[in-house]
Amino acid sequence: MIMATVLMNRVSIIFLICISNLVSEQLRYSIPEEMERGAFVGNVAEDLGLKVWELPTRKILLLSDYSKQYMEVNVENGFLFVNERIDREQLCSKSAACSLSFQITLDDPLEIYPVEVEILDVNDNSPVFSKKEFYLQINELNAPGTRFPLESARDLDVGTNTINTYQISPNKHFGVKVQARRGGSKNAELVLKTHLDREQQAMFTLVLTAIDGGIPHRSGTARIIINIMDGNDNPPLFDHETYRASALENMANGSLVLKVHAVDVDEGTNAEVTYSFTNHVSQNIRELFKLDPVTGEIRVRGVLDFEETNVYEFDVQAMNSAPPELSALANVVIDVVDTNDNSPELQITMLSSAVREDASSGLGIALISVTDRDSGEYGEVQCQIPESIPFKIEKSLKDTYKLVTNGILDHEISPLYNISVSAWDGGFPPLSVSKFIVVSVIDVNDNAPKFTQLSYNVYLTENNTPGASIFAVSATDADLNQNAEVSYSIIDNQQQEEMLSSAYITINSKNGNIYALHSFDYEQQKHFRVKVRAQDAGSPPLSSTVLVNVIILDQNDNAPIIVSPLTWNNAATVEVIPHSTYPGYLVIKVIATDEDSGQNARLSYELLESTDAGLFTVGLLSGEIRATRTFNEQDIIALRVVVCVKDNGQPSLSSTATISFTITSNVTEKSFEHRDEPRRSDHFSGLNSYLIIIFGSTSFLFLTIILFLLTLKCRQDRNTAADYSSAVCCCNGRNANDGFNRTPTGRDPLNYSGTVQTGSYHYSVCLSPESSKSDFLFLKPCNPTLPFNDLSVHDSNARN
Repeated sequence: MIMATVLMNRVSIIFLICISNLVSEQLRYSIPEEMERGAFVGNVAEDLGLKVWELPTRKILLLSDYSKQYMEVNVENGFLFVNERIDREQLCSKSAACSLSFQITLDDPLEIYPVEVEILDVNDNSPVFSKKEFYLQINELNAPGTRFPLESARDLDVGTNTINTYQISPNKHFGVKVQARRGGSKNAELVLKTHLDREQQAMFTLVLTAIDGGIPHRSGTARIIINIMDGNDNPPLFDHETYRASALENMANGSLVLKVHAVDVDEGTNAEVTYSFTNHVSQNIRELFKLDPVTGEIRVRGVLDFEETNVYEFDVQAMNSAPPELSALANVVIDVVDTNDNSPELQITMLSSAVREDASSGLGIALISVTDRDSGEYGEVQCQIPESIPFKIEKSLKDTYKLVTNGILDHEISPLYNISVSAWDGGFPPLSVSKFIVVSVIDVNDNAPKFTQLSYNVYLTENNTPGASIFAVSATDADLNQNAEVSYSIIDNQQQEEMLSSAYITINSKNGNIYALHSFDYEQQKHFRVKVRAQDAGSPPLSSTVLVNVIILDQNDNAPIIVSPLTWNNAATVEVIPHSTYPGYLVIKVIATDEDSGQNARLSYELLESTDAGLFTVGLLSGEIRATRTFNEQDIIALRVVVCVKDNGQPSLSSTATISFTITSNVTEKSFEHRDEPRRSDHFSGLNSYLIIIFGSTSFLFLTIILFLLTLKCRQDRNTAADYSSAVCCCNGRNANDGFNRTPTGRDPLNYSGTVQTGSYHYSVCLSPESSKSDFLFLKPCNPTLPFNDLSVHDSNARN
């Protein structure tokens, strides 16, 4: 009960002397081990000069490198408290100084404060011997003052709480001597105080007690059984009381460190000396070093680590062979020399693994802690990252760096950065380590959708199906997710009639498919333009536009129409004077027109049927029906031909007309009859002679006039032939885009060169003056389709 009270008082005193101060921007606290969870350590907010109401906004955070979160900070009041039970012996083993190091970070602005909590030892472990009983054999001839090493006890505590002294049960022959070792440890030696007499007492049983220096004291005991032997009275003697040597850490197994040597002045078997470790040499030393029992050589058998222990001290005994095996002790000290055998260690604490691409320079990304277990220049570490990235590191505290942004971030160029952090020490050659920090760049809507082409040409055949897709535009956005979701719409321009396209087409807002709202007719409309907008779903949204030229292509959907001669129910009648015909005589010219264009409007003529197959021929391209010979009296019965007009479309369309010929007699021939009998010259009078002269003069004058007219006609024909490629278009004031316009009965009559008129239809026919001699007949619209641009013109020509 008294010991418990003393312990509580000591804990209370420790709590009262715990201090927290800010020295060189570092907080230091001290607490005893084994404190309960939630125990108060210190007021971080007060020590940093912060107000309690600032803590939620500053986002106070405790960063630790330990596997357990021993400490925690209350974000509401700034109190630092114990979060896990702390066992100093487990945390720091036998190290004299034991502390927990971590960092306190604050945001807005980013501040870092190192914190060190010293863990004070509590006397919670009693000394323990490895065995309950130990046996010693002592020769009765040993002189008083002879020392015998005893097994040392082990205490997990440190400082004043570790083993302070040893005691032995009261007796007149033996005492105990306590020796302090380097590093603070103590061991006991049994000291012979008076001569022994085996005949009086052959065995002693003593109790060895190890007592620590804690308050209250803790102790452990072991029994020592001593057998008194007769025999050898001279122990071996070492050359030196202490042997000292240096050994490089990580020396190869079997390397010689030093050699001990002892002599025995006895002779024979009593002088044979063997070497061994004393009983109190730890198992760790026995695993690291090997002592040759004959030669006394000490060699390395394990791995020496300067960072774990920089010096090893132990005792070696030399023992002779003769009973009672007298021995001598020598102290061995081996200093471990540091080498550059530890690579730097990187500890990375991420503050933010993702950053917006419009973030400003200097934004904190991660904290980098660099340590090296080596000492001196081997432990001096440098750190760097590649220079070709928009990031840099800034030194914050000793061995602590901060990774921040440094430059312009662009998600479209690099959405992810795998940053290599390298650290190297000051050794030669230096040892290095590297780790990667992955930072993703958050997309910002900074890219407008972009169409795959600057403009689109859509070629659509007339008579298309309403509602069917005619084309699809596509735009891409370099952004991500919502910022890359593109929707399409049609823009109507009320100022330009050709841009009023919302009544013609519609567009799918999701995929850009364009649909025709109705069927188009090439003869009514040949092209139109539409402006399409692509807009993303960002905030604010970005958009771009593109012009789509829709070009209507002609389809062979109109059959040829025969406009001359005038037909009724596809039949016509033509009068022919039989005796005026001759081979090649133009009887009639069939003229037809087609509302289509290009090859669909290229016509050809064919004679399907004739009452006299050898009497007429028809021009394939001109439509001229000519006589192959002079008509005979037998031909003047019933002449009829059937003419077919076909276009050049696929499939071809055609029209037919039946032409009947009416033969007209020559009335002048009936008033004259040929007489064969000759007249006598006396029948001609002087008057008849005058009449003959007058008739001859008149005929010569008439022939001269005809020749003059023919000369003028030939000259006009030559001028007209030179301009044949641009034949005269007979238009009567209608819109040029109408082409050949079919009008109801009662409107403008049909007009064409050298033909009659009808009241049923109106056609504008373009004919060459040499059409009667030409093999081709071109019917051209009064206003040809204007090209949209060079590309559309070339495309249209290629299709024609």
